Amino acid sequence: MPETNAVAAAAQSVEENAEASGNGLVGMLMDGVESEYSDGCELWNQIVAWLSERGVSFCLNVVISILMLFVGWLVIRRIGNAVGKAVSKALTKSGKDNALFASFVASVTTKSCWALLIVMILSRLGVNVGPLVAGLGITGFILGFAFQESLGNLASGMMIAINQPFKVGDFVEAAGFAGSIVEVNMMATVLSTPDNKKVVIPNKSAWGSPIVNYSALGQRRVDMQVGIAYGSDVAKAREVIKATVAKVPGVLPVPAPTVAVGGLDESQVTINVRPWAACADYWDVYSGTLQSVKEALGKAGIEIPFPQITVNQAKA
Repeated sequence: MPETNAVAAAAQSVEENAEASGNGLVGMLMDGVESEYSDGCELWNQIVAWLSERGVSFCLNVVISILMLFVGWLVIRRIGNAVGKAVSKALTKSGKDNALFASFVASVTTKSCWALLIVMILSRLGVNVGPLVAGLGITGFILGFAFQESLGNLASGMMIAINQPFKVGDFVEAAGFAGSIVEVNMMATVLSTPDNKKVVIPNKSAWGSPIVNYSALGQRRVDMQVGIAYGSDVAKAREVIKATVAKVPGVLPVPAPTVAVGGLDESQVTINVRPWAACADYWDVYSGTLQSVKEALGKAGIEIPFPQITVNQAKA
């Protein structure tokens, strides 16, 4: 009997401890829920108080800011176009048709207007832009080092726009790339290669390297070479080539094509053939001249040699 009473007492003690522990856990959960509920009510009351005091004015400012953004976008676009046309017109009157410079000035004006518009919108929304504007003088010095590459591209773009070493549509070679100029913006020069690839060259690299403009002078000399066998009549070959080149479509009569012996190589007499063509007709004249000269020399019986190796076998 004493053992039975002890077991019963132990079981009762465990039940009491479990009940106390459960009550403690429930109490903790209730306290947590009550605390979260209290914080939520306080936050809601603050939101309601803020909306009742400033909500209407804030919503009105948001609507006005959206309208400012839309109207500003329209105005800035018109300003950019007007500035570009005004600069282009002024340059045309002064005898300097620099569309590249006009486009560059319009781009700088547009981006400056956007920066001003953003500051106005932030001010309308209640953001204190005074410290931001005041801090520009201090941060400008730091940013000058951080963004020296970008500033260099901007300055180089301005130099390209002013000096105009090329214009949109010109075929150029710059910074190791060759292609037609598509655009020159504040930071980069954009090329389109003959195989239709887009190449973006930083203005600093484009201005800091030699620029070869193949379109600037309007005409180009087409340089090629033709080889004839050593046993051929060189004078006759020159006359045949001259007469043939003069008939190739796109070859200019002035300056006159040049046909002259250019070298005595191992297996041929090399003749330099140099007609002139408009820049746009360069490759047509190049391929047309080669084909026509080859056919004309064949008809005249003049041999065009190819590398040969003569092997003499000694008899035993």
